[in-house]
Amino acid sequence: MTDTQVLTVAQRLGTRALAWLHAHYTDGRGRLTDSTVIDLADPDDVYKPLCETALAASLVLREGVAGPRDTRAARELLETAWAQLRGGDLLYDRQLRHVAITDPLETYAHFARAGYRHAALEELLNSLGRLRAVHALEMQGSRRLALANAWRIAGLEHRPDWPALARATWLGARPEPWTITWVIGYQVTHTVFHLTDWGSRPDCLPEPMRDYLRDWLPVWLDVWLETGEWDLVGELLIVDSCIGEPVTGRTGWEALAALQHPDGLIPRDAVTPVHEDPEDTFREHEHTAVVGVVAATVALSRALGGTPAPA
Repeated sequence: MTDTQVLTVAQRLGTRALAWLHAHYTDGRGRLTDSTVIDLADPDDVYKPLCETALAASLVLREGVAGPRDTRAARELLETAWAQLRGGDLLYDRQLRHVAITDPLETYAHFARAGYRHAALEELLNSLGRLRAVHALEMQGSRRLALANAWRIAGLEHRPDWPALARATWLGARPEPWTITWVIGYQVTHTVFHLTDWGSRPDCLPEPMRDYLRDWLPVWLDVWLETGEWDLVGELLIVDSCIGEPVTGRTGWEALAALQHPDGLIPRDAVTPVHEDPEDTFREHEHTAVVGVVAATVALSRALGGTPAPA
């Protein structure tokens, strides 16, 4: 399979995954109810998938490599999500009530990337960003990078020490590669996502970390292909597009393409069943569809010479 064929496979996989997400939201799944309150009894139920879908849609629009149908679907998904969040008011009210939570900022960044703004939320976030209490929150390194990147995307008043943040991650330490675990694998992928802003700033990934990934990413991909962790496989393929010239070849793309259902669904892993109930299916496999859209979008953009943002 040539590089062109790999890109064709990636494009088809991303288009079908985006269509699957669009169809589910069009059918009314993944929506907040009118009675949703800012305390969100179960944020992972609807709120988190809605925000993840907004991320994928915003990157489709940012990269500009999708066809007219996919571009329209991405815009409709963002419009739906923004309306569900009451034009940003739900994010504002949630942040105002809960000073220490971070999801309103991270969610808002997806919309700000695509031109949706909420002046009151930005004023609130800038105000909170001056509090020592906010910067004293204890969290893992990749989570701190997520917040720093959200500040950067939204153009808010924040000047993080990127080298220090990078060093404070598992990947920054470049540990013995065989000590990686499933959980650490996700931490590694998100470290790369946020340092590079999903591939648009490849030069923001420190060279020692890039070299380490180029050595070990193919090995890790083989491990999770063998164990059937398809969602993590997709995330590793995103990483491969964020570090420069891809090093993992076609195997991961072929595996995900072979697994993808005709309607666009990509199974999360080799053990989670695909239910007949569309609600259960959406709940279990939505994240892998998001990953598929992002992986294909970033891969296509980098291959077509997408213009990196300034470092």
